[in-house]
Amino acid sequence: MTISASVSTPENVPSLTTTMNDGHVIPMMGLGTWLINDCDSERMVDLALEAGYRHIDTAAIYENEAGVGRGIASSGVPRDKIFVTTKLWNSDQDDPSSALHASLERLGLDHVDLYLIHWPVPEKHQFDDAWRGLIKLRDEGLATSIGVSNFNPAHLEFIIKDTGVVPAVNQIELHPTFGNKQAVAANAKHGIVTESWSPLGRAEDLTNPVIQEIADRRGITLAQVIIAWHIAKGYVVFPKTLSPQRLVENFASQAVQLSPEDIAAIDDLDDGNRQGGDPETFGGPTTVINQ
Repeated sequence: MTISASVSTPENVPSLTTTMNDGHVIPMMGLGTWLINDCDSERMVDLALEAGYRHIDTAAIYENEAGVGRGIASSGVPRDKIFVTTKLWNSDQDDPSSALHASLERLGLDHVDLYLIHWPVPEKHQFDDAWRGLIKLRDEGLATSIGVSNFNPAHLEFIIKDTGVVPAVNQIELHPTFGNKQAVAANAKHGIVTESWSPLGRAEDLTNPVIQEIADRRGITLAQVIIAWHIAKGYVVFPKTLSPQRLVENFASQAVQLSPEDIAAIDDLDDGNRQGGDPETFGGPTTVINQ
């Protein structure tokens, strides 16, 4: 696949941020890299940083950390201006330290800004020990902030009660037809930032007539409507794309102001349409089939 060599930085687009419960700031708009191969990740990260993105989300299981690291290195953007997230895969829950050191080597970095437990995998009975491992890595300075991904309310309550340390972030499946309300409410209860993965519903939500009507009325793209909805709800969002044009369009979603009526109409689309794995049962195969 050939990717354009350059992109135009949008004008008058705010770079929105929110503050996590540990006091650190996280950009609300990022680039997701799930299912982007190592070579394309390098180029897309470089293009995203050129377009104004300052948040890159990857994971060990995506097998593209090396490409993400090369894209960061070649971008010319100072490291301290880039927020980098990676994740602990399920099979490595027994040794988060070795897993993060391996990720850092692939990324070519001495620390990440956010390290997440990718899935709880309750049947392994290890996510609480893994959380203790992440706390140690944070204390060692290898991860500035730590959090979780795909944790249901009971999982959150368990690790918080067990350690007294509240995750800074919970990255969950969340899109207009799957509002994941219980997880969002639990995050809010504990002051945990909600991050949305598959924010466009793996493109299925782009076909919804409500989204189409808002986009047509406002003269914006379907994806911009949905991304603006996530941001209006206070969620951190990182849509994936291999199109330089959509990369710029997605970033520009930060300038879109939806009306309360638009937001309510999109809220009403929630019909429980989960597309990824169920955190209660997903056990984590050796190849990634879910975000």
